[in-house]
Amino acid sequence: MESDLSNYRKSYEKKELLESTIGDNPMELFQKWFHEVDSNFNEGETNAMTISTIGLDGYPKSRVVLLKKITFEGFIFYTNYESEKGKAIKENPHVCLSFFWHQAERQVIIKGKAEKVSENMSDGYFESRPRGSQLGALASHQSEVVADREALEVALKKLEIQYEGKDVPRPDFWGGYIVRPVEMEFWQGRANRLHDRIRYQLQDNMDWKIDRLSP
Repeated sequence: MESDLSNYRKSYEKKELLESTIGDNPMELFQKWFHEVDSNFNEGETNAMTISTIGLDGYPKSRVVLLKKITFEGFIFYTNYESEKGKAIKENPHVCLSFFWHQAERQVIIKGKAEKVSENMSDGYFESRPRGSQLGALASHQSEVVADREALEVALKKLEIQYEGKDVPRPDFWGGYIVRPVEMEFWQGRANRLHDRIRYQLQDNMDWKIDRLSP
């Protein structure tokens, strides 16, 4: 079975990305772009990002997770530490994040190193989650083989009974990561495929080297 997609084309003409309009720190530009997209475009979950890891089998794997906090130090998300991605990060903490905001014709690609956030930070975020999400984190042994959907529902029901009227504790196997960037590339779609690509690379003196890349 074949599908010819050669006629799928779009002209990108909404914005531009020029050196004269950016600052020295890519985190400031990311914050600016994020808020512009979130305020002006119908992207749904603006904080949805793809994280790519190198698995224990040597293959790269990408999946979508939700960004939960932006700081000047990096990007924070939460997951099961014993999941496939958690095991991959433990073995090789070098990861890649990417955001594609198609309505804004923008993409950001981030290379960085992932490390666990403090337990206090993980506790605080876990406590802020809806109760159903808290119980779901306890019920799911993420990435492990499960017999069927019913097994998950039964596990959740047992936990609902166990913690009825009680606070749900954060499990030790669940918490946050911060990805500290070493390289960030900002892509703005332009007409005739002459897209704008600006790359920031962290230097030893902790300044950022800025280059324009050919599209």
